[in-house]
Amino acid sequence: MKLGIVGLPNVGKSTLFNSLTKAGAESANYPFCTIDPNVGIVPVPDERLKQLGDMYHSKKVTPAVIEFVDIAGLVKGASKGEGLGNQFLSNIREVDAIVHVVRCFEDSNVVHVDGTVDPLRDIETINLELIFSDLEILERRIAKTSKGAKMDKVLAKELALLEKVKIHLEDGNLASTFEAQDDEELALLSSYNLLTYKPVIFATNVAEEDLANDGADNAGVKAVREFAAGSGSEVFVICAQIEQEIAELDEEEKSMFLEDLGLSESGLEKLIRASYHILGLHSFLTAGEDETRAWTIKLGTKAPQAAGKIHTDFERGFIKAEVVNYKDLLTYGSLAAAREKGLVGMEGKEYVVKDGDVIVFRFNV
Repeated sequence: MKLGIVGLPNVGKSTLFNSLTKAGAESANYPFCTIDPNVGIVPVPDERLKQLGDMYHSKKVTPAVIEFVDIAGLVKGASKGEGLGNQFLSNIREVDAIVHVVRCFEDSNVVHVDGTVDPLRDIETINLELIFSDLEILERRIAKTSKGAKMDKVLAKELALLEKVKIHLEDGNLASTFEAQDDEELALLSSYNLLTYKPVIFATNVAEEDLANDGADNAGVKAVREFAAGSGSEVFVICAQIEQEIAELDEEEKSMFLEDLGLSESGLEKLIRASYHILGLHSFLTAGEDETRAWTIKLGTKAPQAAGKIHTDFERGFIKAEVVNYKDLLTYGSLAAAREKGLVGMEGKEYVVKDGDVIVFRFNV
């Protein structure tokens, strides 16, 4: 999974990136200190892995990972060359979802590029710059497609779609609100990698005192939640400064620190939950002496396709999947003991893999 982090300058974007990835991206109280994109790989915390790894005495425990890409803060007019321009948006065109950091805290020591804190105005500013960037992509695609459209019905149909989407964006709409007429249009729309077509997770950055009640009394957070509800986006509340402090602690200290703050989970855990939910993902597990590992798949994935995540040969030669829930496996201490209790199923090609399934695949190539 790959997530792109966007936002205005000085909203806590790079501070959040630092805390999530411990990558030490430059973070300062002036616009445009992040010039090159910062990329960090973060393991997905998963207590199930540790428990299974301990049970099997695994030589290696491999979690699922998320790749974060942090780009320079965007300002109004970036598409026309203001600030650093929108040259860095190409760096997040390949991501699965966008994490939009929105400032919902007041602090006279941290300047706001527009002078005041207004989350909905800031969201609109960023959305417009993403729209302008997408329009550039569409215009290039239209120029290329129109050359062959007169002689090719398939290209002619695509050209008609491109023109419709372009008008939709020019009216100030996001590509995600465009209604495709059929599966073919849907597939084409997905293939353009438009930034405004990607799922969005809003990270509302608040002051420490707003953390414990999850931003319930923060007017900015309320406004963002209402806005997100109308667009099918996810929202989570963070304090980027606190996240940076958490990132420096070991697991035991982190638990105590979160407890002192009245929190049950870190911002990273909130973000992971939101990203899995909005992208329709979950994990199955494989466990053994050599390695215990988490594999991220789409909800609704069937056993052969899940096997293919491990190796294409597993999918090609799929015979059966031996499946047990991780809780049952931990309770009885071994696959053999769980099997004796009738808790291990031999599943075929139509089996839909569930979150927390521990699977042994049987295949023959």
